[in-house]
Amino acid sequence: MRCPFCGNEETQVKDSRPAEEGFAIRRRRHCAACGARFTTFERVQLRELVVVKKDGTREPFDREKLARSIRIAVRKRPVEAEQVERIVSAIHRRLEGLGETEIETGRIGEAVMEALMGVDKIAYVRFASVYKDFREVDDFQALIGSLGGGDQGQGNDG
Repeated sequence: MRCPFCGNEETQVKDSRPAEEGFAIRRRRHCAACGARFTTFERVQLRELVVVKKDGTREPFDREKLARSIRIAVRKRPVEAEQVERIVSAIHRRLEGLGETEIETGRIGEAVMEALMGVDKIAYVRFASVYKDFREVDDFQALIGSLGGGDQGQGNDG
């Protein structure tokens, strides 16, 4: 594995352990050339997924892009980074399990909303507002009304 700091191609694995509920291996590495330490993850990839966007264009599935959009939704919410990683892993596994190589963005968006609904309803509303392209306050009111009573906030620090 090439060192991301100096480009040296000889790095040593110092520690390996299971991650993502056993679906990945986390490796701590050390570069003998510059002394840097870094972490890599090794995951099984069942198939190459291609995302079909609303305008018909296609692009390779980008796990980091999915994680980034979820992190934006949960920013300043009581959601740990490990929870976000578990959500991303679960969605990725679910998409791979469909047996299809092309996945429409709508399926990904719905999977994210479903996952966020169970984790943090504020993050769910944030994500839904972008995903569903809310333009009016009424859009928010309708979504919040559909959530039902009581447990909408899960905290007041957001």
